Formats: sequence, C-alpha cells, structure tokens
Amino acid sequence: MTKLRKTAICAIAAIAAAAATAAYFALDPATCAVFPRCPFYVLTGLKCPGCGSQRALHCLLHMDIAGAAANNFLLVAALPLVALLAASELLRKRKPRLYAAVNSARLCMAVFAVITAWWVARNIMGW
Repeated sequence: MTKLRKTAICAIAAIAAAAATAAYFALDPATCAVFPRCPFYVLTGLKCPGCGSQRALHCLLHMDIAGAAANNFLLVAALPLVALLAASELLRKRKPRLYAAVNSARLCMAVFAVITAWWVARNIMGW
C-alpha cells in the first residue's frame, strides 16, 4: 500500500469518526429515530452486551459519566482497556512486548469471559 493511499484512508477514517462523534454529541439516541435499535433486543427482549452503548456514548460526550454508566456500565469500565489497546497499537514497533501482552490470547479470553458474564448478569439482574 502506498503512503498516499494509507494517508487517504486515515484521513477518510478521521473524517468519518469526527462526523459520527458530532452526530452522537448533537443528537440523543434515546429520543432520535435516526439511530438504529438493537436487533437482538428487538427480537428477544433481552439486552445484549452493547445495549445502551449509543446512549452511553452520548452521555460521555456530554461529560455525564454517571449517565453513561447507567446506560452501559461495561462500556465505561472498558475505556481504560480501550486506551491501553490504542496505546499499544501506536507503540507497536517501539514496545513490542506491550503489544504482544495486550493482544495475547489470555487477555482476549478474559475479555470474552467478562463480556459474556456481563451479558448474562445484566439480563438476570435487570441492569
């Protein structure tokens, strides 16, 4: 892949991310019909691990941490891990051991277990 093509892809991704961020900041997913509903919830009446993430993101963009946690606690709790994943990707060549540790099979399985436990618990407990 040429450097120009890579730069263009990064620019398009950055513009798309900025547009999505602006939309989630300006529009409330709880009241705006533009945002999609969770198909799993619509079909089963049960919450998936991501249910409430759109509303939580809207709350986070407005610095309402409590509101975000109320909509999807796992999303808020996972933010430090997401930051670590992003940092390890950026430092991939300078810190290969960090990258390997963060992207290890053991951590992936742990994340999978936490997501599965959250999925079950939120439907049993009504979160």
